[in-house]
Amino acid sequence: MNTKTLSFSTANGDTTAYCAIPDNPGTDTPAVILIQEWWGLNDHIKDIAGRYASEGFIAVAPDLYRGKLAKDPEEASKMMADLAVEDGIDTIRNTVSAAGEEFGKSGFGISGYCMGGTYALRSACLVNGIKASAPFYGDIPSEEVLADLSVPVLFVSGLKDAWINPEKVGELETATFKHDLPVEVLKYDADHAFFNDTRPEVFDEEAANDAWSKVLAFFRKHL
Repeated sequence: MNTKTLSFSTANGDTTAYCAIPDNPGTDTPAVILIQEWWGLNDHIKDIAGRYASEGFIAVAPDLYRGKLAKDPEEASKMMADLAVEDGIDTIRNTVSAAGEEFGKSGFGISGYCMGGTYALRSACLVNGIKASAPFYGDIPSEEVLADLSVPVLFVSGLKDAWINPEKVGELETATFKHDLPVEVLKYDADHAFFNDTRPEVFDEEAANDAWSKVLAFFRKHL
């Protein structure tokens, strides 16, 4: 595996993306955009990018906070609130463009966790060049936004999640039925952020491993 930093411009200033690249990538190597949690582009997200690379994917993790990392939940909450949705989507759109040029790709998968899951789902509805999306416990956009969804989505949720709770996930399921959307919902008996192995209070190894295997299979099918 190799890593590199990709620099590019956005409407709100320059930023970078952390890239993890498998050895000897080819023209058919699939690529995934990986979106951070509310903490920022930290070592945990970079580790997940490395896991993708070890599975044969190019992983590109843009820095939506432009170099800032949260030290505690209060700071993370403020940083997430201060990030305008339009800014986040614009950064992802420019990531697709820059990474497409860098790696010769016309389409990407996208995944993310918590805040990143919110952007991964919304980007699947709004950003050209996204071919498949696997959001982990992200917030659900309005039905108006979801109605434009045309790429496959594998939405990962936790039944014990007090934030993205079963009622919110039900909104996605209702829109899926109403608009015949290409969405599958995975439900685990787990808490919010159950994939994050740096947080022992919520990490669920069995659920995380199962979700990881299903997401890899999903991206291998659609990318």
